[in-house]
Amino acid sequence: MTDPADRLYERLLVLRCQTGDEAAFAELVERYRHRLHYFVRKLLGDGEADDVLQDVWLDVYRGLWRLSDAGALAAWLYRIARDRAYRVLRKRRPGQMPLDAAELIEESAEATFSADEAARIHVALGELEPQHREVLILRFLEEMSYEDIARIVGCPLGTVRSRLHYSKLALRRLLERKNPHE
Repeated sequence: MTDPADRLYERLLVLRCQTGDEAAFAELVERYRHRLHYFVRKLLGDGEADDVLQDVWLDVYRGLWRLSDAGALAAWLYRIARDRAYRVLRKRRPGQMPLDAAELIEESAEATFSADEAARIHVALGELEPQHREVLILRFLEEMSYEDIARIVGCPLGTVRSRLHYSKLALRRLLERKNPHE
């Protein structure tokens, strides 16, 4: 969300929610419902995403009055969703994917993808470790700043940059393994 008018309207919605306006809350839910669902589904898979999201929206409803910076809503929402998803993941105890064999890659300034390529990327995202998936989704799909991502995942800015780098490497390796002709 980069439009200044849209950001201002969202801040107004937050302030209205904090005064008890249920219609404003319903509008916030609608604005973020699909994006948060995608984020949580990519962290957990389809099975538990809906239950986790119900808990997320309940946490948001109960705690929105404590949000002191209305402009920080997106980072706050994703932080709650991430925390809820990681509670579920901790119960699963998944194995870690090693990153020692990571190769350095160059970043392209702007990439465009065909529908088929985009579908392959979305599938490959689902195969990454959650900490890799989340930073890629937040940066490239949600277009969040490194600072907002750091707030959401609860780590320093340098760690976010590092995770993004290694996450892109892991994603590239997955994509190359699935289609070695490229």
